[in-house]
Amino acid sequence: MKILISGASVAGPALAWFLDRDGHDVTVVERAPALRDGGYAIDFRGPAFEVLQELGVLARVRASATGTTGTDLLDPDGNRTGELPAEVFAGELEVPKRALTRILHEHTARTVRYVFGDSVDRIDQDASGVRVGFERAEPDTYDLVVGADGIYSVVRRLVFAPHSEVIRHLGLSGAGFSTANHLGLDHRGALWQTPGRAVYMLNAGDPQRVFVNLSFASDSPALDLLDRAEQERVTRERLAGAGWLVPRLLQDMSAATDFFFSSACQVHLDRWSEGRVVLVGDAGYCAAPTSGMGTSQALIGAHSLARHLAAYYDHDKAFAAYEQELRPYVSENQRIGREGARRFGA
Repeated sequence: MKILISGASVAGPALAWFLDRDGHDVTVVERAPALRDGGYAIDFRGPAFEVLQELGVLARVRASATGTTGTDLLDPDGNRTGELPAEVFAGELEVPKRALTRILHEHTARTVRYVFGDSVDRIDQDASGVRVGFERAEPDTYDLVVGADGIYSVVRRLVFAPHSEVIRHLGLSGAGFSTANHLGLDHRGALWQTPGRAVYMLNAGDPQRVFVNLSFASDSPALDLLDRAEQERVTRERLAGAGWLVPRLLQDMSAATDFFFSSACQVHLDRWSEGRVVLVGDAGYCAAPTSGMGTSQALIGAHSLARHLAAYYDHDKAFAAYEQELRPYVSENQRIGREGARRFGA
């Protein structure tokens, strides 16, 4: 089949590899002009390792491990009060997200067509195929379209429902960026918390640098859609008056070249497919970063969808089997995500 995948982060390239292996003609379209170079460190747990092994990238992913040894717990004055074991934040294996996206892209780019700097803007389907319009390219027709384009999925908005109807905010937002290693962390994290506020710092390789996340309680995911200047303004406002290193980190935030902003949200849909269009990963069933399961869920979802498409000639049966298999796993991960947000004071 001729298949279009929207999104080139994790679920999209992983699914593209499986579909290409099974003989399909696959195109991946990505709104960003190039591979996204930011994002949290991400971790893998349980069956995700089997997917990485089948993809043929497990050794490369392991070679990119952050080597995190644990996380120091800090009181409001920055004094160490305890420690969390590495697996709480790092799972069984943790790597920078940019490392995983590069590995998956390099692993697939020879046989899968990638189009960067463009996006789907129209989808019309009937029994014979899906007619897709793009912001830049000429329209084209596909047998199937897959939305793997994240929590603010364009494919989901065009075919299923507006964002406001399916995204559930968990009461937590924050800014992320990298900066100087002010604490001298060595392959460790540090977590500072006061009611409604949290700072997480992680050294994952370069001894001079740390990744920082500045989190705060919030009442809407609409902050995600603001421009950077407004996101910085809100972050400063919500963390105003905080002690420890927070004033210094707020200054560092403005100078960061890898700034990004996100909220802890989940996606809840009654069904993950509509006709010849199907969703995978965060686009269909985001469990929130506080679950620690987003990347594993994306890989496992991509593998499940591809396996069922290979097993059934009828895409309707394949989509139904995919959803039936994955629903219990997703529901549990979303429960974990809600609990995680509550632990951060949301």
